[in-house]
Amino acid sequence: MKSTDLLKVARDFGAPVYVYDSEKIASQFNRLSNAFKGVENLRLNYAAKALSNITILRLMNSLGSGLDTVSIQEVKLGLLAGFKPEAIIYTPNGVSLEEIEEAAALGVQINIDNLSILEQFGSKHPDIPVCIRINPHVMAGGNSNISVGHIDSKFGISIHQIPHLLRIVELTKMNINGIHMHTGSDILDIDVFLYASEILFETARNFKDLEFIDFGSGFKVPYKEGDIQTNVEELGKKLTTRFNEFCDEYGKQLTLAFEPGKFLVSEAGYFLAKVNVVKQTTSTVFASVDSGFNHLIRPMLYGASHEIVNISNPKGRERYYSVVGYICETDTFGSNRRINEITEGDILCFKNAGAYCFTMASNYNSRYRPAEVLWHQNKAYLIREREDFDDILNNQIDVKELFSTRKERVSAK
Repeated sequence: MKSTDLLKVARDFGAPVYVYDSEKIASQFNRLSNAFKGVENLRLNYAAKALSNITILRLMNSLGSGLDTVSIQEVKLGLLAGFKPEAIIYTPNGVSLEEIEEAAALGVQINIDNLSILEQFGSKHPDIPVCIRINPHVMAGGNSNISVGHIDSKFGISIHQIPHLLRIVELTKMNINGIHMHTGSDILDIDVFLYASEILFETARNFKDLEFIDFGSGFKVPYKEGDIQTNVEELGKKLTTRFNEFCDEYGKQLTLAFEPGKFLVSEAGYFLAKVNVVKQTTSTVFASVDSGFNHLIRPMLYGASHEIVNISNPKGRERYYSVVGYICETDTFGSNRRINEITEGDILCFKNAGAYCFTMASNYNSRYRPAEVLWHQNKAYLIREREDFDDILNNQIDVKELFSTRKERVSAK
């Protein structure tokens, strides 16, 4: 998208606002598909948790994507967006057996990541196909909060528990049709990913009726010009060769599955915020915007870096600014950034705002969550209205009769 397009969105829909470029999403989907064109059966399941607006889900469905879900609510959103049940995989963590049974009743692919639920589900529903999530004990990811395949992770069934897992499968006679792993986000070292894949292949040999192997995702996208990223083309060549070899060894053509989220939508997203105050202190120039970590928490939560551009003054002299929000505690988007000179009222654009941005927004400080806009074929479409005060009160119950108004004390004269 051009800066002029983004400024038009800010003018027409107000700021703060999230904007998503459908053309970039489609481009990323096609890039990943082409990287694995040597695989006979490839399935890309979009990770709904990255950006779950129903219009985005419909876009993914139109591209031929499947859907990766982590909650029963995401499953229902996917069905409402037009995904067929068999195109949805449900991969929760730490949920109740009842929720898993509810998802199974909707006909989606179940993915179980702990022995307790596996045994309970297999005992009650041995005929329902189940995928098993393995923890390969491989550390990968750009931050400890998003590395989910290491030995201390809560996710997956440890490879050291395979004998126990096999005993459960044998006793329950359950149908295991898939094996899955997810090492974490921001994967850079392809060899580490391939090493984890070998563990998955070795595990898969224990099951004779598999239909697919799911390698998770976590491909790193660039957050600024010149930033390092996952070379999906190189990974595609190497993993395709190894996967096809395994299928020959296994004696059956399996489906290779991924569940990309950030890779598909991160670079397609822009967050626009208006500058309220430019504040000079003894050591820092602050640009305070009409937003905060209630709208974009990743910098404070993960130390994530989002490039910040002044689209109102793209040719202005560069100065150093610390861009901060209006939340009543430390609320920093970026410290000492070189940005074209900022004036109060300017619109700042935060790039890479498509993944884990709006979906993690909140009403902290009783602030409204922003609008969402889809930029599709050079036209802006509102896909979520900005919240208002009624939304803040929605579902609250004001029990007025519990408390009476305190009377003022009258002092004697």
